[in-house]
Amino acid sequence: MDYINTTQTETKNSTNISSVFTHQVLPVLYTIICMCAFILNGLAAWIFFRVPSSSALIVYLKNMVVADILMLFTYPWRVVGDLGYGGLQLKLIVCRYTAVLFYLSMYTGITFMSLISLERYFKIVCSTSSVSYFLQRVLVAKTLALLTWGVMMFFMLPNAILTNQPMPKVFSCMALKSDLGWRWHETSAHFNVGIFWVAFLLMVFCYTSIACHVYRSYKRVQRDSSKARRQSNRSIFSLLAVFFFCFVPYHVCRVPYTFSQRHKDDFSNHTHFILFQVKEATLFLSALNVCLDPVIYFFMCRTFRELLLQKMSSVNLKNRRPSNRHWVQYQKSVKTEQQSKTSISHL
Repeated sequence: MDYINTTQTETKNSTNISSVFTHQVLPVLYTIICMCAFILNGLAAWIFFRVPSSSALIVYLKNMVVADILMLFTYPWRVVGDLGYGGLQLKLIVCRYTAVLFYLSMYTGITFMSLISLERYFKIVCSTSSVSYFLQRVLVAKTLALLTWGVMMFFMLPNAILTNQPMPKVFSCMALKSDLGWRWHETSAHFNVGIFWVAFLLMVFCYTSIACHVYRSYKRVQRDSSKARRQSNRSIFSLLAVFFFCFVPYHVCRVPYTFSQRHKDDFSNHTHFILFQVKEATLFLSALNVCLDPVIYFFMCRTFRELLLQKMSSVNLKNRRPSNRHWVQYQKSVKTEQQSKTSISHL
């Protein structure tokens, strides 16, 4: 995990460029995705509250919505802090609470993505196996969801509790941690990275197997089903595309960035600065996940898609009704005016 660190090690040039990107550009971008994600996830939550948990897939998708909303809650704090408002007290809140919540939500969402991949794999590729039947049960899915939240909280919440040292003269999130906090931070960071790479390998295996299975099925049937194949591909690979776009760049970038943090003397100030900028840019891509997850819900959950389309059609219908009513009133007024003219002519 990467927390705010105000210790200035860059050159004057680098610091100026850093302030433009991290203190002017990124806050604007985070504000934009915060507003978009608030609308999209609010709509997704409203729809999923109306959808019964009738399958394991819906259970996992609902938990992804919860993780996204928690992650979204941390963005305003980051924006205000990056803009330089709030002082040390705000930085303390970010270090102790919102940064922990951000990473807790992000890696919980990644875990649910891997569970969805596993569920899809057994449902499509191994649909007749007893394991598939077991994993398709709603009770099992709810148990795995609770276990996921429990394990993630166990590893992440101590980072907030152990950030309990007095405010240092040179502010740094890591300086607020006790000795145990340092060790727990490193343990939880390795745990989270391990979750990502396990999820990455699992998703690649599952979706490669699904793609081969779908291709063989269409080839065996030997009929023109290009439209059905496109729909199936969109449903299957929307999650994989979001995962690769949002999370892979950040975790690839973490390798050299973490190495540079541990061996600072082996890297120049300019190299430190470049790696920090790349890390912040790829972290933004991870944050963008809250805007792209609704695409997954739309393609993967038919009930979600139908309710969304129904809601959109009802909104369009409501927008049309006033104009129709006005048109009817206009026709009545014209008819009344014609009748009055006719009666006057008879006089």
